[in-house]
Amino acid sequence: MAELSMPKLNNNDTDYVLTAWLVEDGEAVTAGQPVAEVETSKASQEVEAGSAGTFRRLAREGARCLPGEVIAELVAEGAQPSLPRPAAPAAASASATPAAPAASAARGSGGPLVTRPARELADRLGVTAGQLAALDVTVVRTEDVQALADAQAAPPNPGPDTSTPAPAAGERPGVPLTRVQQAVARAVELSHRTVPTAYTVVRMDLGPALTRARELTREVRRPVGLAELFVQRVAALHADFPRFFSSIDGSTAIPAEAPHIGVTVDLGEGLYVPCLHDAANLTLREIATRLTAYRIAATKGGFDERDLTGANFVITLHTDGDVVLAIPFVFPGTACALAVTAPSDGTQAHIGLAYDHRLINGRDAALFLKALKNSVEGLV
Repeated sequence: MAELSMPKLNNNDTDYVLTAWLVEDGEAVTAGQPVAEVETSKASQEVEAGSAGTFRRLAREGARCLPGEVIAELVAEGAQPSLPRPAAPAAASASATPAAPAASAARGSGGPLVTRPARELADRLGVTAGQLAALDVTVVRTEDVQALADAQAAPPNPGPDTSTPAPAAGERPGVPLTRVQQAVARAVELSHRTVPTAYTVVRMDLGPALTRARELTREVRRPVGLAELFVQRVAALHADFPRFFSSIDGSTAIPAEAPHIGVTVDLGEGLYVPCLHDAANLTLREIATRLTAYRIAATKGGFDERDLTGANFVITLHTDGDVVLAIPFVFPGTACALAVTAPSDGTQAHIGLAYDHRLINGRDAALFLKALKNSVEGLV
C-alpha cells in the first residue's frame, strides 16, 4: 500500500488545484506514470505515481489540495485499501469545500469550476464570469481564459458585404502581448514597484575566457560559452558573498542554502528564466547539458514548473556584439541580476550588477564584481 501525496511544487503557493485525473479509478498504473494534472499559480504540471498498483482516488477534480495532502492510494495486489473512500465528492478534500471561494468564485449552479490562476488571469484580461460559465468544460484553466481573451482581441472576419471601418485619424491599431510577454511585464512592474535597485558595472577582458570556452567545448563535448562560464563562476562565489543570493523579509535577510542560478533565454518565442538548482555542485558538463536543454525547451515553451522557479540569482545575457551596456531589472524574490555582454571583438566587456539596495551596498557590489572579474579573467 502506498499513498500519493500532493508534492510541494513551488515556494509561492500554499495550495494547488487538482484540475484533472489522468487515469481511471481502479486502473492499474506503473511507477512513474502520470496520474494527475495540477495547476499552480504559474503553470500546469503532471503528478506521477511513485509505485505500481491499483489506483484509488481520494480527492475529486477541482479540489484545492495542500502540499503533503494524500490525494490517492496505490494498492498492491492482494492488499486492502487503508483509507476510507470519501462519502461524497464534495467531501473528498477539506480544502475543496465552500470555505475556499477563490477556487470556485465563478462556479454557479451547474457551471464550471474556475481555478484560482484562471480567475486571476480572467480579471486581468477582462474575461467575464458569463463567458467562463458558457465554456463547455468542467474546470476552467488558464489556457481556456487565454483562448477567450485571444478570441476577443482577434479582428473580426468580415463577410463579403461587410467593410471594416478604418482607424480614426491619429489612431494606431493595438497589438496584444503574447502570454510570455505578459508574464515578463508583470515581473517588471512588480520589480519596479517593490525593489529599490542600484547598479554597478566593471570592465572585464573576456578574451582568455572565450578561448578557454572553446577548449572546454571539446573537453566536455558540450557547447560551452559565456553563459556556462558565468554560471559556474557566480555559483562559486556563494560561500563568500551569501547576501547576494539572499531574499529579504522586512528588515531580515533570508540566506540561501545553495546558489540557484537563473539564466535568461530568449530565442524569439519569449523571455524565459530557467534555473540551475544548486549550481555550485554541478560540473561544467552538467551546466552545459542543462542550458542546452533549456534552449531547446524555450523554442517550444516546454518547461516544467521546477525549471522556472527557485532562482536566487539571475544572469541576463546580451550577446549581440553591438551591445556594450545593459541594465537588467532585479527579478522579484532575488537580490541581484548580472548583465553579461559579449563585444564582437571578444575583449573588453562591461559586466554590470543590478542589486537590491536594501540588502547590498555599493562597496559590497564592487567587491563582488572584483572577485568575479578575477575569477573570469583567470580562466586559462
